[in-house]
Amino acid sequence: MNTVGRRWLAGSLGALLVVTSLLAGHALSNDAKPFRVCADPDNLPFSNQQQQGFENKIAELVARELGAPLSYYWWPHQRGLVRNTLRADQCDVLIGIPKGYDPVLWTKPYYRSAYVIAYHEKSGRQITTLDAPALRQLRIGVHRNTPPEEALARRGILDNVVGYSLFYDPRGPTSERPSKLVTDLVVGTIDVAVAWGPLVGYFAKKLNVPLELVPLTGDPGVPLAFDISMGVKKGDQALKTRLEDVLDRRRVDIRKVLEDYGVPLLPADAPGTKGAGG
Repeated sequence: MNTVGRRWLAGSLGALLVVTSLLAGHALSNDAKPFRVCADPDNLPFSNQQQQGFENKIAELVARELGAPLSYYWWPHQRGLVRNTLRADQCDVLIGIPKGYDPVLWTKPYYRSAYVIAYHEKSGRQITTLDAPALRQLRIGVHRNTPPEEALARRGILDNVVGYSLFYDPRGPTSERPSKLVTDLVVGTIDVAVAWGPLVGYFAKKLNVPLELVPLTGDPGVPLAFDISMGVKKGDQALKTRLEDVLDRRRVDIRKVLEDYGVPLLPADAPGTKGAGG
């Protein structure tokens, strides 16, 4: 995985990741061992303890397909994720990791998404690239230490950028959550947001605000679109194969889950997209 990919993991996937793997190669459906998932307890739209996130729904779908009861180990998806979950044998699977993420064995991707440029439809703006001249004048919200921040900095766009944190205290106010970027866009505190598409798409849908979302499919030296896979423990080829079989069989159902949550999806052969390690 390259530097930007790791940064994306530490940042965006601080908000975005889920892990999976099975117990030492045992077959779930044969011995009814639980399908053990590590998930963030409070990180919508991805997962929460109420099992309201799209990764919760996908985990339920996979568990049913494997004929295994679903169990969770809750761990915030921030620093130390793999060390404290998969490597500590607290679970077997992370549901959402970037393809190519070195600490785990990853499955084939089951969706692609991208960072997006987001703005109010009613604004009349036509911003389709980070090179748009308007971005030098507008107030732009980004999450800190993410690829869009770097891509904008490479263009010398710094002074009009407003940074938001992806890391938060679950006990703290909602105003300190990653979704603050979207709510600030909705109320006009910022003019444009450049952020991870699944996050923006979900909150735009939840808040019922018509936002234009423009996927960013590529930038020289800064990947902005990613393949998303499941991750299991290294060496657990048997579970990887079983999960990939499920992903193939239930691809349409998984896509429906993602669409229901407003996740911007890129076609598999979209130019400029690749795994984080690609």
